[in-house]
Amino acid sequence: MFCVGDKVAHPMHGAGIIDGIVTETVAGAKQDYYVFRMPAGGLTLKIPTMTSEASGLRGIWENNRIRKLLCDLSALEVERFTGSWNQRYRENMEKLKSGDLYEVARVIKGLLHRDSERGLSTGERKMLRTAKQILLSEMALSTGENFDDLERQVEVAIAGGT
Repeated sequence: MFCVGDKVAHPMHGAGIIDGIVTETVAGAKQDYYVFRMPAGGLTLKIPTMTSEASGLRGIWENNRIRKLLCDLSALEVERFTGSWNQRYRENMEKLKSGDLYEVARVIKGLLHRDSERGLSTGERKMLRTAKQILLSEMALSTGENFDDLERQVEVAIAGGT
C-alpha cells in the first residue's frame, strides 16, 4: 500500500505523486482510492487501492536505475516490424502496458526509427507522445531534472544507437 506523498508510476500515464487517499461510495459500496497527481500536465486520477497493484501501479525507479537506463539506450535492441500497422500497434501497446521502462524505451526507439524511414501514422505519432510522457515523467520525478533536458538526453542517447 502506498502513502500520501509517495512517488509512483502508472503504466499508461507515467509518474506522479499520491496526493491523498479518499473513500467514496460507488454503486452503494465504499471503496478507497489513491488520488494520483502527475506534476507534468496536471492530470489527476483516482485509482482503487484494492486493484492498484493489478493495474500496474508501482514505486518509481531510483535515480541510479534511471541513469543506467540512459546509458543503455544507445545499445537497446528494437524489433524491425514487417507486419501490418495494427499488429505493430498492438505489440507496442503491450510493451507500454508492461510498465517496464526498458520496454517503453524500445517503443520510443522503434517509432523514432520508423519515423525517420517512412513516417508514422497518426496513431503511432500519438503512441510516441504517450511513450515519451511515460518515460520522461518517471525520469524527471526520480532525478529531479528538467523534463526538456531529459528529453534531449534521451534523444541523444537513442540517436547514438540507431
